[in-house]
Amino acid sequence: MKKIIFFITFLFYITSVSAQQDPEYTHYMYNMSVVNPAYATGTPAMLNLGGLYRTQWVGAYGAPKTFTFFGHTAVSDKIEVGLSLVSDDIGDGAKKENNFYADFAYVLNLGGKNKLSLGLKAGFTSLQTNFNGFLFTDPETDLAFSQNINVTRPNIGIGAYYFRDNFYAGISAPNLLSSKHIEEKSGINAYGSEAIHTFLTAGYVFQISDKVKLKPAFMSKIVKGAPMTVDLTANVLYNNKFELGAAYRLGDAVSALCNINVTPSLRVGYAYDYTLSNLGQFNSGTHEIMLLFDLDLLGKGYDKSPRFF
Repeated sequence: MKKIIFFITFLFYITSVSAQQDPEYTHYMYNMSVVNPAYATGTPAMLNLGGLYRTQWVGAYGAPKTFTFFGHTAVSDKIEVGLSLVSDDIGDGAKKENNFYADFAYVLNLGGKNKLSLGLKAGFTSLQTNFNGFLFTDPETDLAFSQNINVTRPNIGIGAYYFRDNFYAGISAPNLLSSKHIEEKSGINAYGSEAIHTFLTAGYVFQISDKVKLKPAFMSKIVKGAPMTVDLTANVLYNNKFELGAAYRLGDAVSALCNINVTPSLRVGYAYDYTLSNLGQFNSGTHEIMLLFDLDLLGKGYDKSPRFF
């Protein structure tokens, strides 16, 4: 069956391959391993697993869908290792990108409860496009869409992450290698490059009362050729079990977040983004589902979640 991709999807695809590619996350504070290889909990023998599924701009045909998975654990008081996966699909198969990485973090004790982690990602990025069956409004098909590509290339990333009991701050670049995805073909210079994205993140926990904590967080994404994105989030945690929050993505969306500790080791979360930009007239919002699971490898038991304190 032939596919029809609306102009909005083509616009998103073109801007994504020329400048900003990395997906957005509303639950970025609980998806930190994907963003920053230096992310560490400092909790020995605890295997942290997480998954996130995001369907963006629901109602716009061909809108992005993103799945992330990570797993990491401390193998000593100074070393944490893990795996991360980001799978992004734009245009219902028109552009699929999968990133597979091994993560390594080395934790420095700065004295007291202050720690600084330095991290490295190493893996590969796989990109496939499928323009078969597209219907174009222009009778002459753009040559840039006339051939499908299937490429796999290595990539690396770095990061730094400072943390203590009630605060964290990080800087990272998950993809350092700027590689061309679409080479010169058919006599035209049409290509997409993977631009370096820099992430700045921070979060703090205020103890309001014995049962209430206020957890503001911040993330900014910077990439050449695209506007800087800024996320501001405030979550309220009650009794270390129920969490509600609100977020604002500068000039783009407002969000509502919630999560609950179903069991001491399992957390389930949901977020809804309402689009504020002119893209809002083409969609009914964005949905995001999150699952976090902590596996105590030695059965010692812990009285708090190691993620975002």
